[in-house]
Amino acid sequence: MKDKTAAALLAFFLGGIGVHRFYLGQTGLGFLCLIFCWTFIPAFIAFIDFIIFLTMSKESFDFKYNRAYFQQPIVNNYVPTPPTPPKDTASEIERLHELKEKGIITQTEFEEAKRKLL
Repeated sequence: MKDKTAAALLAFFLGGIGVHRFYLGQTGLGFLCLIFCWTFIPAFIAFIDFIIFLTMSKESFDFKYNRAYFQQPIVNNYVPTPPTPPKDTASEIERLHELKEKGIITQTEFEEAKRKLL
């Protein structure tokens, strides 16, 4: 588990070569700091990281860098729906007959649906 104070100290003392990024598991950014360490831009960014780590709360640091060590909360959003009332067989056959009369379904589709209902 990564420590906020250790990350801040690494950023202050060895941040110019990206050691704090390697410590936090950000190897891509760590290699970028190593490649451009001669420009002193990574040292400037590491100093800003140092200040951010010092002002960041422990909870937000853990949320950002130690998320794998904490169990994710299980959110249960299941809302039961009431069961649908059984349909009246006679009204369903009448509805199918109207669909057949309008030409929406064929005679064979009507017969098959009626057979399923009965």
